[in-house]
Amino acid sequence: MTEWLTISRRWGGLLAVLVGMVLLNGCRDAEMTALDAHLDALRQRPEGNIESLPPAPVYRTAHYSQVQQRSPFSAERRTQEGTAASPQGNGPDRQRPREPLERFSLERLELVGTLTVGGQPSALIRAPDGNVYRLFEGHYLGTDFGRVTAIDDAGVELVERVRDGGGAWRQRQRTLEFNDSSQAAE
Repeated sequence: MTEWLTISRRWGGLLAVLVGMVLLNGCRDAEMTALDAHLDALRQRPEGNIESLPPAPVYRTAHYSQVQQRSPFSAERRTQEGTAASPQGNGPDRQRPREPLERFSLERLELVGTLTVGGQPSALIRAPDGNVYRLFEGHYLGTDFGRVTAIDDAGVELVERVRDGGGAWRQRQRTLEFNDSSQAAE
């Protein structure tokens, strides 16, 4: 009997392996090979026509000369009435002594008040250095040789001298007005 047990154990393990293989082989789908064959046949004969690409467009080369046209990368400057071109030699007087407010750009200066004493108007300007300066008509301020032409309750009007694209000197009208913070402090 022990002999029979030993043989059955040997054959039982082998039988279990064979039964497992048969079961796993049954899980394989028989239709997969047919499906693969059908897909391969379809791939061999694609349907439809693929149109050829249209010809590449031919572009004309644009030549740009900055001397003749304005730069497309900067905003167009519109001149105000009263601006006039000056000849090359008619630039600002560089020999005159510079005034304290000419060290700062006009954008950094702040109008904080206007006064009229004895009929003569004046303006109070706060500079970035923390000082407040009193200006009269004819005084200079800003880095573009700005000369004060008028002072009234609304602000300070000035004429600046700037170079245009051709190198000539032009006059530009500017106004320095009160901003919201300076009016709130009054």
